Amino acid sequence: MMSKTIYFCAGWFTDKQNKTYQAAMTAIKQNPTIDVENSYVPLQHQYKNIRVDEHPEYLHDKEWATATFKGDCLGVTTTDATLAVYIPDEEDVGMGTEIAWAKAHGKYVLLVIPDEEWGKPINLMSWGFADNAIKMSELASFNFNQPSFNFYEGAVY
Repeated sequence: MMSKTIYFCAGWFTDKQNKTYQAAMTAIKQNPTIDVENSYVPLQHQYKNIRVDEHPEYLHDKEWATATFKGDCLGVTTTDATLAVYIPDEEDVGMGTEIAWAKAHGKYVLLVIPDEEWGKPINLMSWGFADNAIKMSELASFNFNQPSFNFYEGAVY
C-alpha cells in the first residue's frame, strides 16, 4: 500500500500534551497509509538535539530558535500532509502558524482531536485552515491516500 509522509504537529510541554502526543504517535505507527520513518516529527529534529523543555536556557538562544524554526518550516514544505494534534483547551500558537504555513504551501491539513475533547470549541483560524477534523480513535485507520474534506462538529470561536 502506498503511504504518505506527514508533518507531525503536536505539543509536548504539558502532561496532557505529552499523553496526547504519545497516543497520536502510537496511532500513526499503526496506520499503513503513513510513512512514519520518512515523516517529519519536530521533536526529533530539534537543532543540535536540544529540547527547550529540558534546557530552558536555550529559550534565549537565537541560533537554536532560528535553526529549529527553519527546520520545522522545511518539514512542513517537504512532507505530503500536516497532521495537527489539537487540544481545544490547550491551543498552541506555534501550531496555528504551522497549520497556516502548510495550507499556504498547498498541503492537506488534518486536525486530530482527543476523543474526550471532541466537540469543544476550537479556534476559527485553525478550523478555517483545516481540511478535516477527526477523533484520535479514528487516526490509526484514516486513509491518507484518499484525503477528504469535512467540517468539525464542535463550535468555533
